[in-house]
Amino acid sequence: MTQPLVPVLLVLNVGSSSIKFQVFERESLSVLMVGKVTGIGTSGLLSANLADAEAAPVRTALPTADHDSAMAAVIALIDEHDDGWRLAAVVHRVVHGGAAFHAPVVVTPEILAQLQALAPLAPLHQPHNLAGIAASQRLASHALDIACFDTAFHARMGPLFQAFALPGKLRDQGVRRYGFHGLSYEWLAHDLARTRPDLGQARVVAAHLGNGASLCAMQGGRSVDTTMGMTALDGLPMGTRSGAIDAGAVLYLQRELGMDADQVEHLLYQESGLKGLSGVSSDMQALQASADPQAAFAIDYFALKVAQYTAMLAVSMGGIDAMVFTGGIGENADTVRAAILARLPMLGNFETLVIPANEEKMMAMHAKQLLG
Repeated sequence: MTQPLVPVLLVLNVGSSSIKFQVFERESLSVLMVGKVTGIGTSGLLSANLADAEAAPVRTALPTADHDSAMAAVIALIDEHDDGWRLAAVVHRVVHGGAAFHAPVVVTPEILAQLQALAPLAPLHQPHNLAGIAASQRLASHALDIACFDTAFHARMGPLFQAFALPGKLRDQGVRRYGFHGLSYEWLAHDLARTRPDLGQARVVAAHLGNGASLCAMQGGRSVDTTMGMTALDGLPMGTRSGAIDAGAVLYLQRELGMDADQVEHLLYQESGLKGLSGVSSDMQALQASADPQAAFAIDYFALKVAQYTAMLAVSMGGIDAMVFTGGIGENADTVRAAILARLPMLGNFETLVIPANEEKMMAMHAKQLLG
């Protein structure tokens, strides 16, 4: 008798030059495969590891990799797997959901058009996220496409924390604070509720620190305030992004230094942050290994800003009971964590934790609930 096919969820995080993916069994949400495609735009490489420890890792060269060919290779890997997987849904991380999307949705042509209109608000991420959806729709039309939004976790922030001090007609047109890294923060809230229920209801500053970086004030497992704003450029300095900058400085760059909007955008998104401060690298590990004084300056600047914003978020909640670190820097750079905490004695005693990021599991949980 033929064995029934195993329904699986393919969870994707599509970037400009890579696709990270995980395959989950739909019902148990056990991880069946973890992989990535790197080198999109040049010569790509598909690499994947199966949960079965006895199975050989997959390594496949993709001579001319674009998003379509990379997606085709990933889907072919699932379709051809010996365990008989059936792709039930492709679950996509979408950075910006705007004001309309507060929960995961099954993607329709109308919804895809709405998400494309938000691309100027997340130019480093949204176009690539949507390229993954478009490729999936063409290559795996038998599976549902589900979008999970990094902005959704912050959708219930109060008006005081959503507003810019701008005229109401502009705020009504969507010029407001949205917040990002919501899937990461939602995972932290879920993990705390499960493993530390005392902190699940407490006042927690969550620090998602990596190439992209932000903080979130969480109380009772909900977002109260966050450091990113209308776009993922605001708040903390990041790998190559400036973080918060005087809006007048942007006008100066344009009017006095002759930079056009595209040049300013490239500067603030691609040439600033740790890279701009140090002149060495956007990578925290490389900065920590460098003897260049500017590398040390960039690390000190980063730690100072994280501490300053942590104090701000403590004010938003009326205090702080715990700080949770996650992300590549938050999980692995213990000296950076120490430098941040050393600047916060005025906040009194609070617990500190490190919890590994797991946006993929959060997305799989959302998809399972949406599919019923």
